[in-house]
Amino acid sequence: MTKKLFVKTYGCQMNVYDSARMADVLAPLGYAPTDGPEQADMVILNTCHIREKASEKVFSELGRLRLLRAERGQPMIIAVAGCVAQAEGEEILRRAPFVDIVLGPQTYHRLPEMVAQAARAGGAVLDTEFPPEPKFDFLPAPQADGAAAFLSVQEGCDKFCTFCVVPYTRGGEYSRPASAILDEARELARQGVVELTLLGQNVNAWTSDGWGLGRLIREVAAIDGISRLRYTTSHPRDMDDDLILAHAEVDALMPFLHLPLQSGSNRILEAMNRRHDRDTYLRLAERLKIARPDLALASDFIVGFPGETDADFADTLDIVRRIGFVQTYSFKYSARPGTPAANLPNQVPEPVKEERLAELQALLLEQTKAFNQACVGKRMSVLLDRPGRRPGQLVGRSPYMQPVHVDDVGDRRGQVVEVEIAEVHPNSLKAVAIAAERKRA
Repeated sequence: MTKKLFVKTYGCQMNVYDSARMADVLAPLGYAPTDGPEQADMVILNTCHIREKASEKVFSELGRLRLLRAERGQPMIIAVAGCVAQAEGEEILRRAPFVDIVLGPQTYHRLPEMVAQAARAGGAVLDTEFPPEPKFDFLPAPQADGAAAFLSVQEGCDKFCTFCVVPYTRGGEYSRPASAILDEARELARQGVVELTLLGQNVNAWTSDGWGLGRLIREVAAIDGISRLRYTTSHPRDMDDDLILAHAEVDALMPFLHLPLQSGSNRILEAMNRRHDRDTYLRLAERLKIARPDLALASDFIVGFPGETDADFADTLDIVRRIGFVQTYSFKYSARPGTPAANLPNQVPEPVKEERLAELQALLLEQTKAFNQACVGKRMSVLLDRPGRRPGQLVGRSPYMQPVHVDDVGDRRGQVVEVEIAEVHPNSLKAVAIAAERKRA
């Protein structure tokens, strides 16, 4: 008998990958994905602890699920997974005792056992241990859902930035063996995947048997069927010479890199324990663009970190203007319990944070718009992976992760198509297939 599973995913691409693997793990128990919780037999909230008020958003959603289950009058397993579960598992069960399962990001390979245990005992199951066995050794073969897929190669973090909970919720850095990664990549290619994104909390810290990420990228790019590669998220300290060289040598590696900076102030970078300074980042950006002249950078920024002065913030604006970013994620600093920064003096007032964030985001938006406008008239390869709003329209992403919609391209879903960018819309680009591509359609 088929049962319905709904997974709501918060946060990063690693969580998107984890949600898909949880569905894979539960498939042998008869669970098939559904689009919403209304008819689900099991609901999993796969949580993220990075954003502000993350825990409260989870508890709010749990309240809605409790009401939904009561209204239906039918059994529904409610599970909380991910980083909030890892950090606050006992608190979740205290505040929401109707939750059936709480599991951390390192234990979801045990989900079938947890489901059985919850059914037998009729009480909550809490599993937030860091097991000695790597979870990847116990996961079934991945099931592709389209022409693009995530492939997790590294987890955890040893950097201990003072604002971040990841080392406490995901554990220390762990690199999957190269052989296992290549086997998974070949299997995904066999299923029709043409674009792979290699994932890790610090993906460029990956290492296996003397290989670094640059070598791994070359080996994955050589797999028949894989024509596009990305990797995320990177740390500036782990951008070694071979990885930079891979950007010059591997055609399949997209000319787009998410390389979080967080602040342009050396004083704040030191307080964040980032272990690099602004000049290091500027040199990295220069070297990457020499290696791949069409490369574009994305970044993360935190404003209002404890002790940040007007001069510190001005340094951030300055480095943004000097580098130019095509995509960014920017946030006000918010304290995470248990992190060193939560106890630092000179917390920045909220109105100051809001004002600085608005100024930074205005500058970043201006840069994104300018980059998008400069794309008009250029030819790009776009992986068309989903239908658009209009009949005959397909949508995909450019090498720079911009959404691109193309009309009258025929049945080319799941294929990489050469297009010319024609127009810039507020949240996407409009393109036309070049003549040779239209003839092939």
